[in-house]
Amino acid sequence: MNNELPKAKIDERTGIEYHLEGDYYTPNLSMPKQEKITLNKYGRIRLKYLKEHKKADYTIMLMNGTLNAHLKELQETADNRVQQIISELKAKSNLTEDMKNTDMLYWVGTINSIKAQAEEIVFSELIYR
Repeated sequence: MNNELPKAKIDERTGIEYHLEGDYYTPNLSMPKQEKITLNKYGRIRLKYLKEHKKADYTIMLMNGTLNAHLKELQETADNRVQQIISELKAKSNLTEDMKNTDMLYWVGTINSIKAQAEEIVFSELIYR
């Protein structure tokens, strides 16, 4: 009588394949391959937000292999949106390129304020949702 267990088996109910390790069957699970990306400021902030406040969404995207694609798309959208908002706010302000030379402190302060406003809008529209 041969009591040896098969080296591999497939659970018919779930379709998960198992392999024998010692006396136990271990599932053959692996993460899908994900594209390597470099996260910018918006990608890192979104990732942190997902990990801390949207744990279920983060876990689902991580397990499905869609997290990197989501972060890449979000950071590209955020970059474009910030640039668009900055352009709109610059056009609405009384800021001119001539002010760079005549009133540098005012010009720098106004530009920094416009950038901060644009980022706050993007954070509420895209990052923290």
